[in-house]
Amino acid sequence: MKFRTIVCAGSALAAFALPAAAAVQPVATEPGPTAPTEDAATAPAAAPNPLDIIVTARRRAESVQSVPLAISVVDARTLESTGSFNVAKLTQLQPSLQFYSTNPRNSAANIRGLGAPFGLTNDGIEQGVGVYIDQVYNSRIAAATFDFLDVEQVEVLRGPQGTLYGKNTTAGAINITTRAPSFEYEGRAEATVGNLGFVQAKASVSGPLIADRLAIRLAASTTDRNGTIYNVTSGRRVNEQDNLGFRGSLLWRASEVFKLTLSGDYNRQNPECCAQIYVRTGATQRPLNRQFAGLAAAFGYAPPSTNAFDRRTDLDTPLDAFQEIGGASLRAEWEVGPGTLTSVSAWRFWNWAPSNDRDFTGLPITTRSNNPSKQDQYSQELRYAVSGDLLDYVVGLFAYHQKQRTTGVQEQGIAASRWLLNPTSANANNPAVLNGLTSSNNILFTSTSLAAFGQVSWKVTDRLKLQPGLRVNYDRKSGNYVATVTNGAGVALDCTVIPTTNTVLRDQCATLPPQSYNPRFSDWNVSGDFTASYQFDRDVLAYATYARSFKSGGINLAGLPLDAGNRPILGAQTVRPESVNHYELGLKTQLFDRRATFNLAAFWTEIGDYQATVTNGQLGVLRGYLANADKVRVRGIEADVSARPTDRLTVYASGAFTDHEYVKFVDAPCPPELSGGTAPTAGQTPSLPGTAGGISPSNCDISGQWLPGISKWAFSYGVEYNHPVMLFGLDGQAYAAFDGNYRSKFSSNPSRSAYTDIAGYAVANVRAGFRATERWDVFGWVRNAFDRDYFDILATQSGSTGLIVGQPADPRTYGLTVKRRF
Repeated sequence: MKFRTIVCAGSALAAFALPAAAAVQPVATEPGPTAPTEDAATAPAAAPNPLDIIVTARRRAESVQSVPLAISVVDARTLESTGSFNVAKLTQLQPSLQFYSTNPRNSAANIRGLGAPFGLTNDGIEQGVGVYIDQVYNSRIAAATFDFLDVEQVEVLRGPQGTLYGKNTTAGAINITTRAPSFEYEGRAEATVGNLGFVQAKASVSGPLIADRLAIRLAASTTDRNGTIYNVTSGRRVNEQDNLGFRGSLLWRASEVFKLTLSGDYNRQNPECCAQIYVRTGATQRPLNRQFAGLAAAFGYAPPSTNAFDRRTDLDTPLDAFQEIGGASLRAEWEVGPGTLTSVSAWRFWNWAPSNDRDFTGLPITTRSNNPSKQDQYSQELRYAVSGDLLDYVVGLFAYHQKQRTTGVQEQGIAASRWLLNPTSANANNPAVLNGLTSSNNILFTSTSLAAFGQVSWKVTDRLKLQPGLRVNYDRKSGNYVATVTNGAGVALDCTVIPTTNTVLRDQCATLPPQSYNPRFSDWNVSGDFTASYQFDRDVLAYATYARSFKSGGINLAGLPLDAGNRPILGAQTVRPESVNHYELGLKTQLFDRRATFNLAAFWTEIGDYQATVTNGQLGVLRGYLANADKVRVRGIEADVSARPTDRLTVYASGAFTDHEYVKFVDAPCPPELSGGTAPTAGQTPSLPGTAGGISPSNCDISGQWLPGISKWAFSYGVEYNHPVMLFGLDGQAYAAFDGNYRSKFSSNPSRSAYTDIAGYAVANVRAGFRATERWDVFGWVRNAFDRDYFDILATQSGSTGLIVGQPADPRTYGLTVKRRF
């Protein structure tokens, strides 16, 4: 059996991370130290608070409260106790972090609503949120779907990070640090069982191989859970989890000033996943007999349930989401002169072997739609960091090369002609026209990036610091897209010239067009930022930031739209770089002898040439392509409050208000209610939304509308209370905890539709248990305690049929976790 985790939570909030401008203090069994009474100006070098959370957001170790940056930190204890075992689960603790995934390849991590286009992944563009594990950039967002393995802490950096982290961080970065090898013997083990057949186990050991010189660390984890959706066709539960991970590292202290860390990891997932199921239908502009209800009636078809929360489907194509990811890195740290020289060399691989049902029904419309991929990446970074009395600075060089090959296939079934062809076509009711029509794709992609960067923090006075940063970046991308299409008899299509009388060939070429093109892109850009910060006293820091950043241009590698002659529009091969202007004000404070933290951040981000997913207007084409929206804007306020009024009680609340819109996007794809009709001719006016058999606009002006995936309001909150007890002869604490989160309504379509808004929801989690010092921790948990029904994501079916599909979020889950340190 296969399983999936939903480890519950209440938060052991001391050690809890706050999603706005800082993090809460770690749990302590003794009262924290009293804040120094000296003024910061007279005692700038006072010893750090032992409760300070140390981060490396600026590529050097420092207290999170001293970093003039909107950053939140989640430590290992919080990750484990709240069941936040991957980035998707982490979003419940971080109001400004969003993660959407219809399968591991088609995933997007966004911060403040920005980062990646909403919809199917296009390999030719960058993510806007960089995922870094032990200082190594992971170019595939699929890395964010794997379980955290032996993680020390996760830092979420909000806002452009282009100076130190690169072009792929226009929205922010997720910086993951794993536990380092130890020169003292130690071990950790954790086992969890729960409903839905959930089983999760984690273990790690560390210790010296050569005293004070060579240490090793080994870790492994496994997660299994039954699926949450029952497929009546196969008789199996789908959307399960089946994860396995291994990690090892060696630390060699060659001398007092030089050390090497060699790390390697391998992670594998092999779940029967990922089903999107019937949610509802909406009126489009296709004729009624070509909308979902009419088409289903013509086939005598009905979905197994019209209530998505019955969690039943009848998909007739096998599902698979097999992937493996891993690699090796070598980090060298050498104290040279006044600073530290760091070299990070890395190789990463990613293999993806999916099987999807892209018509989302039990009918043979699209019988295969798979895009298996293999990728290798190589990166090298050199940095020199110095912390001085007047100046702190980091300078560096970065080189990166990626190569990927995708061999996709899409095959149409016997129901495809009626479902996908234009209703005016003479072949619309002839199943032989599209049955067996197959597109075999061979896609190659290479990307090379080179960069030089630097950041300086100038201590103008003991209170005032000025921090300019600059990065010069060069990108070169090239691709090769070849789609060979054969009909049901296995004969290759030639669509270069289509006789007007050959309607069969015309319809076949319009549905799966053979294409061959070789996109190229190269460009230089300069990113920069400037931050001024002022330390009003030891526990109050204010800062202001301006950043000018870029997201690299891209190439379309999912097929191009066609012109009136069924020829690819080669002008759509590339998309322009995004340009980002970002402004931010922040305040970081600690109060009441540092028993309370209150942080604020206000931001305003504008993006020109925003890279958006555009739905292909031709009927039958499943995939969209990329285009540039003129301008989008996101602005908002984030706040954190956390407190430990006594040693027994900790509380926190974090919230984000985010205003967002397409400022100008005049040629956007139209929403479903304005799609599927006939094209307008000169002088014709498009029909009203949902007019069956109406006239559809060729594109829509969605200026002023919402961006997808962003809630205007988002909150997370929690409380924990503990009490000293003795149990089984062990001194420890009994504790109970609650945590929850809320998101207001958001759009789940690139162009907002009445059919794809996801209603707001609140989720509550509880936990109670016993921990004995730092050795034992045993607790029971319930996640989604009130069994709230809500959707993670909604999407539309190809062909403007009006079918809306989605992924119901996990139902209530519960279980027991036992942890042991030795």
